[in-house]
Amino acid sequence: MNYLERAKKFRAKKRLGQNFLIDESAIETILDEADISSNDTVVEIGSGLGFVTEQLVKLAKKVYAVELDEDMVNEISKIPADNLEIIHQDILKTDLSEFGNNMTVVANIPYYITSPILAHLLGEVDDLNNKNRNSISKIILMVQYEVAKRLTADEKSPSKEFGLLSILAQFNSEVKLIRKIGARSFFPSPKVDSAIVKLTVRKKPFLKLTNYTFFRKVIKACFATRRKNIKNSLMNAGFSSNAVEKTLMELNINSNLRGEVLSISQMGQLSEKLKENL
Repeated sequence: MNYLERAKKFRAKKRLGQNFLIDESAIETILDEADISSNDTVVEIGSGLGFVTEQLVKLAKKVYAVELDEDMVNEISKIPADNLEIIHQDILKTDLSEFGNNMTVVANIPYYITSPILAHLLGEVDDLNNKNRNSISKIILMVQYEVAKRLTADEKSPSKEFGLLSILAQFNSEVKLIRKIGARSFFPSPKVDSAIVKLTVRKKPFLKLTNYTFFRKVIKACFATRRKNIKNSLMNAGFSSNAVEKTLMELNINSNLRGEVLSISQMGQLSEKLKENL
């Protein structure tokens, strides 16, 4: 199937971050990881020219294609499938819970809105009853390779990789980098490589905490000023110096360490103990 020749007939819109996936093996990888059965409901975000869509409708019971670009909507409307429903709107304004439960999400999204879309799909760390997340079983995501490394990073990764995006993804899902995808797998070719990432949604958050909103405030403080040590970062966020010093001492955390060297579990312990000491 000559995806390149089909893609050349259309003009990608830079303002929408459009790069059409034309690599058949990459499409096969997405389908393999999605592992779709004939009883499954799939939500596809950013259907583009429908190269993935036309394969999804062969496998799933129902496919909801959420696409913002009217030209792309017109194109995927040509796919002859009774189980395809096209949603012509912004994914950030779409309530996925209306489509069903235990859904699979397949997304090839513009790199510049990766974080907002992930937050919309998974909810923030203190959004325990997020409707979208509760209706999703897994997400197969095509993202910039550097973003993929951030999604899968931990406290042992380079400091620029481990951050709030890492915690957002891992707190509510198990994250796995499946495969790096070269720039030539797209038309037009972007300036960076991409990667396929699989997020399997957790039934319960990564940590059991007494106050998730407080935890969110703590992790934001840990990464807000990366050049400062954890003591100063927490104090700059408004936590009292006495409570911070006492907490770090009780947890045997060196006050000169930077926040990104703590694991998610350690940040949870820090949050719980700091809440007690305030």
